[in-house]
Amino acid sequence: MDAQSRGRANDIDPADQWVLNPNTGEYELRLTPSAPQSTVPGPRRSTPRGNTGAVRSRTAAPEAPGRQVPPQRRRRGVPEEPLPGRRGRRPVKKKGRAKKILLWTGGTMAFVLVAAAGGAYLYIKHLNDNITSVSDDGASTGGFDKDKAINILLIGTDKRTGKGNTKYGDSGSVGHADTTILLHLSKDRSNATALSIPRDLITDIPDCPTQQADGSEKVIAGTSNVRFNTSLGQDLRTPSCTARTVTELTGIKPDDFMVADFNAVKTLTTAVGGVDVCLGKDINDPDSHLNLKKGMQHIEGETALAFVRTRHAVGFGGDLSRITLQQQFLSALMRKLKSNSTLTDPTKMVKIAEAGTKALTVDSNLDSIGKLKDLGLELGKLNPKNLTFTTVPVIDNPAEKVHATVVLNPNTAQPVFDAIKNDVSFTAVKAKKKKEAAAVAARLKGTKSAASEVRVRILNGGAAAGSAQAELNYLQNDAGVLKSENAGNAAASQAKTTLEYAPDQADQARRLAAILGLSGSQLKPGKSVTNDQGLPAMTLTLGKDFPGAGNSYSAATKAPDVDKTTADKVECAK
Repeated sequence: MDAQSRGRANDIDPADQWVLNPNTGEYELRLTPSAPQSTVPGPRRSTPRGNTGAVRSRTAAPEAPGRQVPPQRRRRGVPEEPLPGRRGRRPVKKKGRAKKILLWTGGTMAFVLVAAAGGAYLYIKHLNDNITSVSDDGASTGGFDKDKAINILLIGTDKRTGKGNTKYGDSGSVGHADTTILLHLSKDRSNATALSIPRDLITDIPDCPTQQADGSEKVIAGTSNVRFNTSLGQDLRTPSCTARTVTELTGIKPDDFMVADFNAVKTLTTAVGGVDVCLGKDINDPDSHLNLKKGMQHIEGETALAFVRTRHAVGFGGDLSRITLQQQFLSALMRKLKSNSTLTDPTKMVKIAEAGTKALTVDSNLDSIGKLKDLGLELGKLNPKNLTFTTVPVIDNPAEKVHATVVLNPNTAQPVFDAIKNDVSFTAVKAKKKKEAAAVAARLKGTKSAASEVRVRILNGGAAAGSAQAELNYLQNDAGVLKSENAGNAAASQAKTTLEYAPDQADQARRLAAILGLSGSQLKPGKSVTNDQGLPAMTLTLGKDFPGAGNSYSAATKAPDVDKTTADKVECAK
């Protein structure tokens, strides 16, 4: 092969380096002394032995005597025509070139992927380092479960730390549970309820075992008939004490908790690019420093903080009026987070991740970006129109002549707590599996046998010790179910009570369900077992939900009628 054919562009190694020719201002290949000359159109570099730095002149070489000047070389991409009377050159095989390119680009891509993965690891480590966590002190369930309903306690403290926050008043305060919301996400993720707890609600604060800096535990004594907001900060109480107080108040044990201070409102709203809220009137509140005109307003940073802090200029000028503003603000934030302008903006998502991990203090079960991401994915399944905001039903404290605090409404508060505990939606959500729901409900429909004909064995599958015997005593002495017996402990613990029965025992199952208040989902068609007399019997397995001997399992299936709003609606503060 001659020098010219060896110098064809098709044989050039893609890894060769292109350099700028100072004489022409164009890029050329830098070749080694043994490499063939380039045939790439344009200025070319000559590489004779002993003179590797010379640049070939653009002037054509003089014509040799008695010899024709060969035709001009073809351009890259233009087929080469053979000279008259000569056979065309055999096309150069591209296999070697393709293989080189594949190896070169493959190696480059591998390097890019490794570099990207390393960068992602470092960024995730950076986000993990941003997170501040505190012990849950056993006040939570131990962390949320993807397969169950989720209860997250959101605590906003009024501790005046951070740049510019001392202007809001008590700069030396250790903080209170100033804004508290129990967020319940349904098991099927179709709906959620955000229950605001008034800071001035009179309640009892239980004893709070609290982990100290040296790892030891100190029990902070509880108090009775005090404001709810003293469950945090006061007497060195930590967020876990607020969680215990919520459990004491509502009967609902949080899975996790998050604490946000003034800076969280400012940084998160700035990260998302602000939110839109509506005012039904002009507001100028010197206490919160909020000064906005009537109508739709775009707020972020300091203005957003002033919005959620104001109370004297809205409603009746109290904490309950401010709760309404805070719910409107969170609705606006929810809409912004779910919007395409946020979800499709990588820069904005990075800012949110930075702001969120820096602004929030979480419990020890949420102390990594991976766990926060998993929680975010569960929350992301929710449609804003099915996120209901409501407030614990309260009335003015009857013990006060000048009303400054509130107490639970004795008629409506407990039904609200029960609805949340029983995973009842406060919005109308279509059942995902109508046929399955209808089949479950049908288990309760039909004839019922007499209580004296019900034959059942009772197992303890997670209830308190002695529950099976206590329920047996109730059935035999008070309910007339004489053919019942205590069968001891179940092989495994279970969350819910179940009643398994054979097809020919359906009448008995419906009677026992009516006596105990069992739901259709607790009835499990299956097979019968043999009791101590060698006769077929049903199996009642008491779960962790056992309400106590003689108490009904019946749960509300419809949420109580309370003041509420949903996150998809824009409400105007008045």
